[in-house]
Amino acid sequence: DIRQKVTELASSSISTSQRAIITADFNQLMSQAGSFIANASYNGFTLLTSSGASVSTLANLQGTSLTLTRQRDVDNWTRSLAGAAISTAANAQSVLLYQYASMETVVSLALGALGAEVRSLELQTTFLEELRDTSDEGLGNIVDADLARESAKLTSQQVQQQFSLQTLQIANDRPSTILSLFRR
Repeated sequence: DIRQKVTELASSSISTSQRAIITADFNQLMSQAGSFIANASYNGFTLLTSSGASVSTLANLQGTSLTLTRQRDVDNWTRSLAGAAISTAANAQSVLLYQYASMETVVSLALGALGAEVRSLELQTTFLEELRDTSDEGLGNIVDADLARESAKLTSQQVQQQFSLQTLQIANDRPSTILSLFRR
């Protein structure tokens, strides 16, 4: 849309009022592009602005990190294009040939770089989720094994207790049996 507006402004056949309308559209589109850039963030870090640092995240236990590199040039070139002089057809043609073409290249390179880095982060996230699920499953198996062992111990103790009670009952019944022999 921005390219279309600059191309329209590069035409010498448009009237002054048409140029004003198209310029207003161009300015609105550039304002929207500026908002998109300001809101392009990951985990609270803006990725396309000209200030601030890149975002790094831990990749493994050895301390390696994955980085989302801040693409400063996108913001710079967008600001440059937004401030470009497009009041005449000649100026608009110059902007289209140089500033817009350069910004288009910068945006393409930035999107390619961010796309590759985001893919790396997505793969890392998937790996970590699978690792967490495997750990949870392994921990669950350990807990289940401990519960089974404790259940077996409890059953064994209950059986021992029953045998002890039966032994005591038999031992307590013997004197009464011997006494009953003397009574007859």
